[in-house]
Amino acid sequence: MERQNVTLSLPKPLLKKAKVAAAQQDKSLSELMREALEYRINQGAEYERAKKRHLKLLERGFDLGSRGKLAVSREELHGRR
Repeated sequence: MERQNVTLSLPKPLLKKAKVAAAQQDKSLSELMREALEYRINQGAEYERAKKRHLKLLERGFDLGSRGKLAVSREELHGRR
C-alpha cells in the first residue's frame, strides 16, 4: 500500500503521552497513530452496518405469535368493560 507523509499539529502534552505509549508498545509513533485512525474509522463503519441491519429487522417486524391478530381488545386488556 502506498503511503504518504502528513504533518500534524498536536498539543505538546498529548504528543508526549503518545510517544510514551508507542514506546511501551514497542511501536513507532506513526504505527500507533495509524492503528488508532484505522480503529476509529472501522468502528464507525461497523456501527453503520449494525444500524442498517437492525433497521431492516425493525422494518420486517417480529413474529410475536399473534399472527397479526389480538386475542383480546384494548378495553379487555386494561380491564375497562
